[in-house]
Amino acid sequence: MVIWITGLSASGKTTLGTNVDRELKKLGYRSRLIDGDEIRKGLCRDLGFSEADRKENIRRIAEVAKMFMNSELIPVCCFISPTRSIRELAKEIIGAEHFVEVFMDAPLEICENRDPKNLYKKARKGEIPDFTGIDAPYEAPENPDIVIHSDRLSVEESVKKVLEIIIPKLKS
Repeated sequence: MVIWITGLSASGKTTLGTNVDRELKKLGYRSRLIDGDEIRKGLCRDLGFSEADRKENIRRIAEVAKMFMNSELIPVCCFISPTRSIRELAKEIIGAEHFVEVFMDAPLEICENRDPKNLYKKARKGEIPDFTGIDAPYEAPENPDIVIHSDRLSVEESVKKVLEIIIPKLKS
């Protein structure tokens, strides 16, 4: 399976993904965190943030995640993936039966207050155009497999919630 964690910048995607990856390994599963920052520095360094570039970014990531999955690794993908159509593309490439969508449902104001990279501040000053949540839309998933309210749940509670859903699927 592929665990696809989506949400606004600073919603807690990478924190959750890192901890889910760590727990899966402790349980004896082979998993690999794939994070947006990591991908943008290498595989997708030639892409910007236009709608077309975002779509290509997710297409490439989905293809890599599918290759990992076919090699019996569990990719834990942490990407804003801002539109439903982009996430549907990823699901189509990976296969709906292997795609577990986790929505980090954190209010914009919470994400802005966390903002470890000061991206929201830069976006509000106009220094980062097309920033998701500010001047580019984020379309929340309509029917995600898992919803995590990172403003209400601890990291430990969030990881437990994800594992309670995915471990039975891995065993079946």
